[in-house]
Amino acid sequence: MEATAFSNSFSSPHTSHSTLNPRSLDHGFLAPPPAFSQRTNSLPRISVSNPRSRVLSVASKNRSNFITRCSANGAENADKEIPIEKRYPAFPTVMDINQIREILPHRFPFLLVDRVIEYNPGVSAVAIKNVTINDNFFPGHFPERPIMPGVLMIEAMAQVGGLVMLQPDVGGSRENFFFAGIDKVRFRKPVIAGDTLVMRMKLVKLQKRFGIAKMEGKAYVGGEVVCEGEFLMATGSSE
Repeated sequence: MEATAFSNSFSSPHTSHSTLNPRSLDHGFLAPPPAFSQRTNSLPRISVSNPRSRVLSVASKNRSNFITRCSANGAENADKEIPIEKRYPAFPTVMDINQIREILPHRFPFLLVDRVIEYNPGVSAVAIKNVTINDNFFPGHFPERPIMPGVLMIEAMAQVGGLVMLQPDVGGSRENFFFAGIDKVRFRKPVIAGDTLVMRMKLVKLQKRFGIAKMEGKAYVGGEVVCEGEFLMATGSSE
């Protein structure tokens, strides 16, 4: 009742503040001054249609943005929780070093392929060479700045090509192979100790009658091309 009387006296232009129930003052309600009542009566009435819906829409929008930010932060935190040594999987093994030694005639210190990670018979092969400071060429190339020689990068890529050529199941042989030509070779970036050289060799053309194969090769470190070129190789006996 007291609240109703206060509401009527405040909103009605014919009701004076003196008509308030005195009991309402005991409950903490204070009557507005006469000047305030006159200003209130002279102002136009403003009607707002369902203001609660607007508040809810803004609140729901903010809530969705908050959830999106939380989910993004959760993904970042999940990555940070995984130790760095467990984030990157190892290269697969299609041929290990023992299988490579059964195909290639090269031996230390000139066997420059450590593992085959992909092999398509008669088409291509992808292999890796782990470049370490213990490689025998680093003391001389160069003592103050160890860089893998470009000619050895070409040799390593050619050995990967040999893994494709010397497979009997694609018409190859177990005989030796030799360089017949190199063309369009480019060195993009230096390869240093600690890098993993990933080499892809693709067979473009094979002439079995003459034992000549044309191949295209690219070598990568960290996904970036460091060397590329075209290779012409020939198979034959060592005599």
